[in-house]
Amino acid sequence: MGEYVTVNGLRTYYETRGEGEPVVLLHGGGVTADSWYAQIPALAERFRVHAPELRGHGRTADVEGPVTSELMADDVIAFLETLATGPVHLVGWSAGGTVALRLALRRPDLVRKLALISSGVSREGATDADAAMLDDTERLADMFRPQYEPLSPDGPGHFPVVFAKWLKMWREEPDIGLAALAALPMPVLVLQGDDDGVRVSHSADMAAAIPDAQLAVLPGTSHTAPLEKPALVNRILLDFLADQQVPKLLPLGSLTQPPPRH
Repeated sequence: MGEYVTVNGLRTYYETRGEGEPVVLLHGGGVTADSWYAQIPALAERFRVHAPELRGHGRTADVEGPVTSELMADDVIAFLETLATGPVHLVGWSAGGTVALRLALRRPDLVRKLALISSGVSREGATDADAAMLDDTERLADMFRPQYEPLSPDGPGHFPVVFAKWLKMWREEPDIGLAALAALPMPVLVLQGDDDGVRVSHSADMAAAIPDAQLAVLPGTSHTAPLEKPALVNRILLDFLADQQVPKLLPLGSLTQPPPRH
């Protein structure tokens, strides 16, 4: 069910479904809450799921000035406080993962568990193909324009304006770095495809830098693993979000070795 709430003066669209502990899904850059179509029903069987659309995305209007993950984290914090959700399970995908991570670092009191899907912490963690795609602006525009124009309250003619903001953010972020991850107090899932825009080694370094982390690399998937193998992604998310975790019988330290510092 789609609803609107005003946060930080911005009329924000979000989807809500299910009952139980709150789960908040943050979509990637250039897309909408609709990208979670395969996850919302599965998660809603156990949780109350909220999927907001970030500023300048989907049915939420753009705001004068730049678009950054820091500003969007501000918006999501206000969203959670306005809805009075209390601590939530927070799931972010791609640029939405950067937003989720910034929120978790700034307001750990609002996050019970954190799942980062296809989301690194530095541009050095990106693959060469990911970096090259950011230079192919025509291809990117063709990819995102059809999702933006039918829904935006700013009208289809605003796409070049918001697209320029997205490009700047994607080229400069993420810029958090591995060292910051040691401050995360909550359990964290780091998940990506094996043919993703994030290097597998980078995700492994992230998981090793987090005090309580799980790492999942999905075979035969790319940057859009939640769309390509939704049943597998959903199963991993539900397992991670469960109250009881399977005890490790033979941990040998692959997630407890200090990573290189970037």
